[in-house]
Amino acid sequence: MNSDFDELLQFDKKHIWHPYTSMSNPTAVLPVASAKGVTLTLADGYELIDGMSSWWSALHGYNHPQLNQALIDQSQKMSHVMFGGLTHEPAILLAKKLITITSDNLQHVFFSDSGSVAVEVAIKMSLQYWFAQGRTQKTKLLTVNKGYFGDTFGGMAVCDPVNGMHQMFSGVLAQHIFAEAPASIEKGAWKDEYIDDFKRKLSANHQNIAAVIIEPMVQNAGGLRFYHAEYLQAVRQLCDEYNVLLILDEIATGFGRTGTLFAYEQANIEADILCVGKALTGGYMTLAATLTSPKVVTGIETDGKGVLMHGPTFMANPLACSVANASIDLLLSSPWQLRVNSIEQQLNAELEQCKSLKCVKDVRVKGAIGVVELHQAIDIEWSQKQFTKAGVWLRPFGRLVYVMPPFIIKPYQLTTITDAIFCVLQKLTPKY
Repeated sequence: MNSDFDELLQFDKKHIWHPYTSMSNPTAVLPVASAKGVTLTLADGYELIDGMSSWWSALHGYNHPQLNQALIDQSQKMSHVMFGGLTHEPAILLAKKLITITSDNLQHVFFSDSGSVAVEVAIKMSLQYWFAQGRTQKTKLLTVNKGYFGDTFGGMAVCDPVNGMHQMFSGVLAQHIFAEAPASIEKGAWKDEYIDDFKRKLSANHQNIAAVIIEPMVQNAGGLRFYHAEYLQAVRQLCDEYNVLLILDEIATGFGRTGTLFAYEQANIEADILCVGKALTGGYMTLAATLTSPKVVTGIETDGKGVLMHGPTFMANPLACSVANASIDLLLSSPWQLRVNSIEQQLNAELEQCKSLKCVKDVRVKGAIGVVELHQAIDIEWSQKQFTKAGVWLRPFGRLVYVMPPFIIKPYQLTTITDAIFCVLQKLTPKY
């Protein structure tokens, strides 16, 4: 690494606050100079195989010519224009695509600039739906433990209140209702008792509940837990029975990650409100969307106004919409289902060896998601150094070492990642 970059790293360490870190005791960061395919190249030329898809967003890998060209072409027309009172072709085309590829009842799209904001908009929609109809007591949301819905205040309020990342804010967050987390038995036999606590909470509180919010099939940053499709089906049925809206958060699972284009398809249900983000642009730019049904729009309009009071400055940014259009086209024209299935089979086969390690509690795979759960939390800084030495980029959290690679990863590259996971965890075994 040259001296100029070393100076930049020192500035970074002193002045830049990275996610989930302390400024007084920052964790080490690696300087990335470029990225292509599934490879990150550091400032000193060292290469890492990316197993994270940049927090699950870079489905097509990096520096893809088709996505690059979409940005170039759009930049020659306009990079940004406000969406208040104006519109543009990239946003219209993207809305059409999203309406086409999601369930039939989702006919309206609100664009925002991050997944957390998409959740905020969904919560606001659900509250306003009832307020407009004079049901002002319906201010609560029902969700489940082990969930994660972002780091903004509305999202934090429905994250796991005990084991989540936001306990210190519990005194100032809106107070919602939490049911037991879904039993993590995706492939096991379904038992009606698994939904009992959720049903009790909804039955007892439905007069005050505006909506249920849940991550379909996979609880992501709250523990990477996979659960049964029948649980989600029961949630939908109960929402209908007790007349509350259902918000599905597909920000992490959308666009093929779990093996279907959207995870809710595995339960054959529809959402009243759907949040998408992350992989929407193939990891190129920050963009999200909240889709909803005519039922919700009609309900919001009951007061004779129907004005949704939200409007991010960069909503429907033309560059982001253009690259999102290109990313969706690229995904749908690719053999993405075959790729995800191949990744799933390889992860199942190659992570199996981790079950022999004493430090390992569980190994689970779903689509292009591989998870090794440990008995104890892993030292992130130590593990990152170990994985870097092995030539891979992984960032564990808590007790979880996981891999969510770009769909274009080659088998030998994925093997490098799974071998690295086994070898690094093997070093922990003497401690048990």
